[in-house]
Amino acid sequence: MHSQILSPVVALVAWTLVMLVWTMAVRLPALKRAGIDMSKARGGRPGLLDTLLDEKDQWPAHNYIHLVEQPTLFYAVALTLALLDQGNGMNATIAWIYVGLRVLHSLVQATVNKIAIRFTLFVLSSFALIALTLHAGMAIWH
Repeated sequence: MHSQILSPVVALVAWTLVMLVWTMAVRLPALKRAGIDMSKARGGRPGLLDTLLDEKDQWPAHNYIHLVEQPTLFYAVALTLALLDQGNGMNATIAWIYVGLRVLHSLVQATVNKIAIRFTLFVLSSFALIALTLHAGMAIWH
């Protein structure tokens, strides 16, 4: 039997890939509307598209970036807990809470993008990540 915490890890990777597809589905038509020819376009400085595309067209892309930032810590601590045989029960539940909050954060950011809601979801997911990290530390240093 595998560690239960691996399921939310795979779920968050899958959600990140959903956001990647969403980003492409929104961004490619937005680039066309902006008159940007992808066959002739060259790389530019980070954030350049923020000045060329409608901000709503950038929201999924901004969320995709967020999903490859803090969640990398989640992956590390979740895999640590799995290797320590501490990835079941409460830790798996906390991991699912983290994933659920990140999915909600994505949906808010990619649609209505209300900062107060996004920030609340981010803080709550950060508390879940802190709890997992504390549990991993206690398992290692106990």
